Amino acid sequence: MMQLTILPSGLRVATRRMPGIETAAVGLYADTGSRHEPAPLNGIAHLFEHMVFKGAAGRSAREISEAIEDVGGDLNASTDREGTNFMASVMAEHVPLGVELIADMVQRPHFRADELEREKDVVLQELGEARDTPNDIIFDDLQAAAFADQPLGRSVLGEEPSIEAITVDDLHDWRRGQYRAGSLSLVAAGKVDHDRLVELADRLFADLPTGTLRQPAEARFTGGTRVGRGQCDQAHLALGFAGPAQLGEDYLAARLFADAVGGGMSSRLFQQLREERGLAYSVYAMLQPWSDCGLLSIYAATARRQSASAAQLIEEVLEEAVRDLGEREVNRVRTQAKAGLLMSMESPWGQAHYVARQLSVYGRLVPVSEVVAQLEAVTVDHVREAGRRMLSGARARATIGFPAVRAA
Repeated sequence: MMQLTILPSGLRVATRRMPGIETAAVGLYADTGSRHEPAPLNGIAHLFEHMVFKGAAGRSAREISEAIEDVGGDLNASTDREGTNFMASVMAEHVPLGVELIADMVQRPHFRADELEREKDVVLQELGEARDTPNDIIFDDLQAAAFADQPLGRSVLGEEPSIEAITVDDLHDWRRGQYRAGSLSLVAAGKVDHDRLVELADRLFADLPTGTLRQPAEARFTGGTRVGRGQCDQAHLALGFAGPAQLGEDYLAARLFADAVGGGMSSRLFQQLREERGLAYSVYAMLQPWSDCGLLSIYAATARRQSASAAQLIEEVLEEAVRDLGEREVNRVRTQAKAGLLMSMESPWGQAHYVARQLSVYGRLVPVSEVVAQLEAVTVDHVREAGRRMLSGARARATIGFPAVRAA
């Protein structure tokens, strides 16, 4: 059973009780990420996530780690372009501790200057590692080409100058400005008591500023090309097309198109590029939706000598899919989508993440059965039309190690 309470401050408190489970996942989900950053402070959302673990409310970084691990739990966090979350996985009796630690880290972080400088070095190492991994950094290049000179086109990790520029005062300003009660959800799933979580939230999150965040400027798909010449054994190609937003009426159809084209081993790209022609070891497609837009991405890694052939075959596969994608293919990816959703709901973390996403996107608790019904209603014609719409517009292109690059 899903339950939702909205506190007077605006903080949303939601639970999903799971019978037969002795553990729980509890997380604070914030509707803020790298898209909300000013350009000079690109990377602050991610650095903030790192820094709250360095000490809060009288606990050192070590004491935070020991507190959660003493009870067999785990504490983690992640940042993306439109969201940041802090999650504790614990045995049911230790939910109050998980909530306390998260509340302290978000509301009462220490933010010492010496810790900040050390953590900047850690983030810069993370950035360097990403840049040494072509099949990782190419998606930042694609994002930059697709949404040139916009917050949505910037890296979540930031860049060296912007990371170096961030100060302790900037971190405090980010916390006060971005972590407002009306744009936060405290979600728990597993063996949880809703009323108890509401009481904890009301007491432990009393210091949150009220109100909601200002929406970021509307994104504009620009298209364009980014060429990387790094030293690597393979050629890497990523193509991007404007896709629907999370609430776009053709979002599910576009998602099924992406899955049918490149979502698994039975997909057209995998079968034709890898199985039939041996042109790529890794090839796939995915659809990333945000609040006001989306991005269909196609990725392939291939031998340099075969890169032109692989790129040409990708184009052919995409064109053919719009024309003749079949009922069996759509039914297959529809079933995969349903199975993936239902399998994810068998863990407390999966349940908590699902509930948090529904609150962020829809502003309400959406039953799983409603999502399944929406998937069932998508027709083959809907899927083809969604694909045609995405592929007929402008495109973005990013390459690393290609011997020659064709203009987009």
